Amino acid sequence: MQPLRGILYKVMSVALFMGMASLVKAASADVPPGQAVFFRSFFALPIIFGWLALRGELRNGWKTKNPMGHFWRGLIGTSAMGLGFTALGLLPLPEVTAIGYAAPIFVVIFAAMFLGEKVRAFRLSAVGLGMIGVLIVLSPRLSLGGTLDVSQTLGAVVALMGAIFAALAHVFVRKMVATETTAAIVFWFTVTSSVLALFTLPWGWLMPDMSVAVMLISAGLLGGVGQICLTSSYRYADASLVAPFDYTSMILALTIGYLIFDEVPTGTMLIGAMIVMIAGVLIIWRERRLGLQRAQQRKATGHSGN
Repeated sequence: MQPLRGILYKVMSVALFMGMASLVKAASADVPPGQAVFFRSFFALPIIFGWLALRGELRNGWKTKNPMGHFWRGLIGTSAMGLGFTALGLLPLPEVTAIGYAAPIFVVIFAAMFLGEKVRAFRLSAVGLGMIGVLIVLSPRLSLGGTLDVSQTLGAVVALMGAIFAALAHVFVRKMVATETTAAIVFWFTVTSSVLALFTLPWGWLMPDMSVAVMLISAGLLGGVGQICLTSSYRYADASLVAPFDYTSMILALTIGYLIFDEVPTGTMLIGAMIVMIAGVLIIWRERRLGLQRAQQRKATGHSGN
């Protein structure tokens, strides 16, 4: 393990994904979300192929024992991406980022529901705290008092649905890693999302001008490199160590939102985001402790059999 290298790769992946999101947001007024999903996925494929070639896995890395699992993971993950891209066109970048932090909270819930993981009082409390934070972030968009901006209310709902679908996709991946390689999961998701995005053609794809096309192609390239950096971070460090660095995306979102999109965050959004981040870090910390305990139990069991 090389933890500092793993952290570096994680921070790089966060920066690349935030750059990708910014480009998609900038192009959102000119192309529909489904078209943006296609560009993001299709133009990541050359990066993925190059990565497989460098790893010596171009011939076998894409092979799978669970094709239907990849399809369902791809369908859910593509839905999460499409919802996230839709929200980017309706809400400020920091707000979409903050709502996206709800995904790890829903992962705990779905892991208990679908994977049979035991969730005790500590993680339940963290989930409850995170949900309070999410409600605070959403409250200005869903308030019954005053005048609501319908498009931004829709954006808040869509962003939350995106976080839910992202959590479901993560649970699928947790289940698939038992039989599938990381390379296969990355490759087939990129292929599946490219194909599924084509089904949105009847909903008004447009011929982008040169500047918009460059932004969309760049989003795909950044997304592909970001995926590789993310995968590499887990090779050099434990997931529980690098996971908290996801929250550096808020610093980037606030900076990019203010400097490029002229978006000024509200105090309510910042307070809610901080609560969600605290809950997420608590969940990550508890997951790390449980992982260490399980490792010690396996080691003790192995020794007892000698």
